[in-house]
Amino acid sequence: MQEDIQKLFDRMCDPKESEAYFFADKLGTLADEEAKDKLLELVRGDNWELAYLACRSLSKTKFQEEALDVIFETIFDKKNKTVQGAFVQILEHFDLSRRFVDIFKVFLFGNYKASTLAKVYLDEVEFDVSPRTIRKAEKHWNHYLHNPEDEGSVAVKKSEVEPMLQEMRELFS
Repeated sequence: MQEDIQKLFDRMCDPKESEAYFFADKLGTLADEEAKDKLLELVRGDNWELAYLACRSLSKTKFQEEALDVIFETIFDKKNKTVQGAFVQILEHFDLSRRFVDIFKVFLFGNYKASTLAKVYLDEVEFDVSPRTIRKAEKHWNHYLHNPEDEGSVAVKKSEVEPMLQEMRELFS
C-alpha cells in the first residue's frame, strides 16, 4: 500500500503531470497518518501549487480538522499574500461549520480575492456560533478598525460586518 501512495505522491508532484488533480484526489482517499504528514509538509512548503494540490488531497481525508489548522496558517503566512485566494478557494472542499472566526479573519485581513471568497463563505456556510465565537470575532473586528491596511475599505467592511455581528448577538440575547 505504501508503494501505491508513494506513486501517487510522485505523480501529483510531477510538474509535467496533466492529471495532477486526479492523483491528488486519489491520494486523499488512500492517505494514512504518514501520508497526512507528508501532505501537511507540502502545504507548509514554498511551492504554492503543490501546497494547493496537497490541500485538495487533505480535503478527501479524515484529517480535515488538522489540515484546516495548517491551511489557515498558510493563508496568513506573509509569503503567501499574493496566492491567498487559491488557498481560500480550496476551503470549499472542507467542512467550515466550526471555522467562523478563521473565515472572518480572512474576510477582514485577506487580499481582495481571499476577502471576497471569505465573504461568500460567511454568507453561505451554516456556522456553529456561540457567545465565545462572537467575542472572538468582535476582537478581530476591533483590531481591524484600529489597524486597517486600507482606510478606504473600512466603510465598506463596516456596512457588512456590523449588521452581521449585531444579528449574531441578538441570537443570544
